[in-house]
Amino acid sequence: MMQQAQDFLSESEALYSLVASLSEQDFERKTAFKDWTINMVIRHLHLWNWASDLALKDTDAFQAFLVELRSDGGSLSEFEKKWVDGLSGQALVQTWHGFFSEMTARFDVADPARRVAWAGPDMSVRSSITARLMETWAHGQEVYDLLGVVRENADRIRNIVVLGVNTYGWTFNVRDEQPPQPIPHLKLAAPSGELWTFNAPSTTELIEGLAEDFCQVVTQVRNIADVELRVTGPNARNWMAKAQCFAGGP
Repeated sequence: MMQQAQDFLSESEALYSLVASLSEQDFERKTAFKDWTINMVIRHLHLWNWASDLALKDTDAFQAFLVELRSDGGSLSEFEKKWVDGLSGQALVQTWHGFFSEMTARFDVADPARRVAWAGPDMSVRSSITARLMETWAHGQEVYDLLGVVRENADRIRNIVVLGVNTYGWTFNVRDEQPPQPIPHLKLAAPSGELWTFNAPSTTELIEGLAEDFCQVVTQVRNIADVELRVTGPNARNWMAKAQCFAGGP
């Protein structure tokens, strides 16, 4: 089994537990993320889970899907609504739930190092399912916030920390900037209380605090001013002001 696939499943199940008992009216409530409703969040997660699974199974079919998406002409949310044929509420949730359970089994037995296509550069199977975990966690945050529920994180968010560290260069490259060196040292407290450290030790370029806060900043679900990370050094401050662990424009 691939641990990242199991972590994706666990994170998806946690979000499912949050929304499984909501009323149909609740799904049309707007989150703080671009006024997306819960329906829009679940549609988005479901379509891109499906797309990742398609890339794993059939590269040509995935490329054909990208052509269809890019030639649609409407907004991404409109495309996603058409793609699920207007499915919403609990019917949508159950469809999403059934599919992410099935796709986990396929990723579980795939070669983690195998390359798969994506909308951006190709990536490994391990990176693909990690990206699905990250997006589920990040978009899940707006649902937790809307419902007034404080999420209890698990150490599986280490995958998101690693993704945040690995995209240090991307954060600056996407802005046509040179990544400043050295990359700051990280000292983060895991949900379990374990200490996670990354990059060369430094007292002049240093980010300390909760791993959850770091994940919220690199996924852009919280501003650095709204978390309790302790940030020392110009490179660290610059990174936390711009951090972006996902593809797309800055």
